[in-house]
Amino acid sequence: MAPTVRCPRHHGDVRTNPSTLGRRALLIAGAAGLVAGCSGGPGATVAAPAAGSTPRLPSSPPSSTGPVPWGDLRRHVRGLLRRPGDAGYNRVRRTENPRYDDNHPLAVLTVASASDVAIAVTWARDHGVPVAVRSGGHSYPGWSAGGAPGTGMPSALVLDCRDLDRVAVHPSGTASIGAGAALARVYDVLGNRGRALAGGSCATVGISGLALGGGVGVLTRAMGLTCDAMRSLEVVTADGRLRVVDPDRHPDLFWALRGGGGGHLGVVTSLRFATTAAPTLTTFYLGWPFSAAARVIEAWQDWAPDADPRLWSTLKALGGGAHPGGPTLLLSGTWTGPTGTLDRQLAGLLAHAPAPSVRTTHVRGYHEAMMTYAGCATIPASRCHTGPGGSLTREAFAATSHVGYEALPSAGIAELLGEVERAQSSGLHEAGISMDALGGHVRDLSPTETAFVHRRALMTVQYTATYSGQRGHDASAYVRRFRSTLMPYWGDHAYVNYADRAVRHHRTAYFGANAARLAAVKRAYDPDNFFDQPQGY
Repeated sequence: MAPTVRCPRHHGDVRTNPSTLGRRALLIAGAAGLVAGCSGGPGATVAAPAAGSTPRLPSSPPSSTGPVPWGDLRRHVRGLLRRPGDAGYNRVRRTENPRYDDNHPLAVLTVASASDVAIAVTWARDHGVPVAVRSGGHSYPGWSAGGAPGTGMPSALVLDCRDLDRVAVHPSGTASIGAGAALARVYDVLGNRGRALAGGSCATVGISGLALGGGVGVLTRAMGLTCDAMRSLEVVTADGRLRVVDPDRHPDLFWALRGGGGGHLGVVTSLRFATTAAPTLTTFYLGWPFSAAARVIEAWQDWAPDADPRLWSTLKALGGGAHPGGPTLLLSGTWTGPTGTLDRQLAGLLAHAPAPSVRTTHVRGYHEAMMTYAGCATIPASRCHTGPGGSLTREAFAATSHVGYEALPSAGIAELLGEVERAQSSGLHEAGISMDALGGHVRDLSPTETAFVHRRALMTVQYTATYSGQRGHDASAYVRRFRSTLMPYWGDHAYVNYADRAVRHHRTAYFGANAARLAAVKRAYDPDNFFDQPQGY
């Protein structure tokens, strides 16, 4: 049986509404603005536009009425345009979440270059065609599906950038990565070159979707957020110019793109990251009977965020049909310190919690460890995906989030456990909560140094539900109820990469005090609000 992809950990794609210029253009940028790496992927032969330039565009006059001239777009791009009825359309229209498989976009363009992206966006704007842009395809609300029922999105032209997956490691140790590159590919290329980048554990998430919203993952505390390693980007802004963005050129835009989420300010076409020497990782797994959950949660939240920065952990309480014997409590983590010293680090937890009933430990190199986290330990990297020839399968899910600044009191822990127990009778496959420790090197920067504001938080929190059949509504209701239950303790803070339309005060929830500065950057680079999305600045 193929491994199942359960990756509601990473935000998918964001959307833009009709522009105030009346052009009715929509842009959904994968959690990262468009896609990094749109300057060319395997087989791409069209050169990207030079920085500061505007690519050659179709000569058709702007129009929002009359027949849509799809032939004009087809003639001016290098990538393959598929419309309903074309061979391959039903394959390329799919996202990573089967929940949105009833989408029927107007067309799907597999982009081959940054020029393709610029041409398609301008063509769509001029002809009043909604556009959805897909990087990894992990949109929580389904905004990259191009018009799936229930998403609030119209049928659209999807710009699918998942094939733009070039990863290049430079002699300086920096890496240029196309944002269509899935994390499994990133880790495979970097690891085989002896380099490392902090990121998440889901094999099929696009790097841009992770990085532009911040980027939490299994090495967060040891190495910082993914966006902290970002050194420069190439971005197509609302005026159609391709800009090189770094601390010296467009510094305000650079600040905003490190944690402000995607799709607000332009289309990212490539990113460059600093990498580090690949460490040896000690990975560990602990499990307890659910009867011990209250004591373990209390001990974990007092210990994990202030543990040695080289130690990261996530604590999960899960129920549902996958756990017929009752809910389960498990902890997994990574230690990048000296091999053989993990026990001393775990002592701070285990001295205040019951002894685990399950404990396993493995020492692995970076490449092996990250591929194991991705579910691809025994799968060649070339097959670590869900597309044709891939060995992974998809699973439908719903999810939402919190960012916790305070430890839950005993009353809050009791309510958390009650919600996990409710999963047993929910009809869902697996549902519950995951708490990922922050702290460590996330705190090296102040909350205002990048757009990611939650530097002082204790943890990011996900409420997740996987399911089969027609239980999408039940899954969404479950995770949102869970979040609502804990709002008296954790407030309304949320993580932009785990977007949820039900987050009411999204600006402060995602961006806190940085929301005002993000709005100012927005006015500077997109004064006409072309990139206008539901949860904007």
